[in-house]
Amino acid sequence: MTRNKPKPDDRSDNVEKLQEMVQNTIGNIEAAEETMVFADGRERAAIKAKNERREESIAGMRSEIEDEAAARKKGYSQE
Repeated sequence: MTRNKPKPDDRSDNVEKLQEMVQNTIGNIEAAEETMVFADGRERAAIKAKNERREESIAGMRSEIEDEAAARKKGYSQE
């Protein structure tokens, strides 16, 4: 039986990927806010709740960007 080797951990572009995810999420928030104009009370509340979760995700992604940038600066030492 042949065992597959796992791919090496390639973190070289994580910062850029995370930054793109943040920008996409911001775009989703803005698009959702535009649709709120046409939403009724229940839909509006759902959109607001989803945007709040998106904001929380953005905060987490920004924190991860900082961690990844620090790891990049240190040379991505394996732990």
